[in-house]
Amino acid sequence: MGLNTIVFQSIGCQSSQSAQSPLIESLDYNTPIPYLRAAMTDHYHTLAAPATGEFKDRGSKFIAYAWPTSSEAEALAHVEALRKEHFKARHHCFAWRLSPDGSRFRANDDGEPSGTAGRPILGQIDAFGLTEVVVVVVRYFGGTLLGTSGLINAYREAAAEALRSAAIVEKIVKDTFVLDFDYALMPDVMNALKKLDINILKEEYGERGLLEIDIRQREVEDMFLKMKTMLWKVSQEEAATLDWPAGLVLQNAVPQA
Repeated sequence: MGLNTIVFQSIGCQSSQSAQSPLIESLDYNTPIPYLRAAMTDHYHTLAAPATGEFKDRGSKFIAYAWPTSSEAEALAHVEALRKEHFKARHHCFAWRLSPDGSRFRANDDGEPSGTAGRPILGQIDAFGLTEVVVVVVRYFGGTLLGTSGLINAYREAAAEALRSAAIVEKIVKDTFVLDFDYALMPDVMNALKKLDINILKEEYGERGLLEIDIRQREVEDMFLKMKTMLWKVSQEEAATLDWPAGLVLQNAVPQA
């Protein structure tokens, strides 16, 4: 398992005032660890690409498939596709953990004894510290019953094999905003964005200028303070007491559907 280069992902923020523009378990294999962070951080680890793994025990074959995914619908689509592809298989067990904070999860045994399949799979997702991931393990029955401990071990090892072979990436959670400004402010706004290395996602120029930008969550407050300092041409201490200059409106971007 290797940690690849950082990949950035924008996460839109909810706003009470919408913009007017479109811009606008210890690691027990059977008990998933508590994943929710006490203090939400602005990064998480997930898969860079799909991965597979396989485990065999007493004639039964367990084939694991792992995908990066961001929604339950997408995760279920992977499960259903495997049901069709492996229609002769006895079980299609799965687990997922979703959201940057890992708060949404599900484990499904698909007919195996309760707790012997989905939870061991989820336990491996957690053991690798991942979220935005679904893992499905397809079982072809080999004629010999494995018992509770045998099943737990098999589903755990199959999931682990897929995740061990996967490329892991870190993703950064960003907040998106829209700067709505008079053209008289445009030189100062563009200069501040350039100096602060703030990414511009979209631009619109009509009666007023509109720029959609994104900033790493933990840097938002600091970046906006520095931006105010540049626009007002004052010290940071003084800028901290000031609002945005007249003619500039900052709004949270409308999250993408």
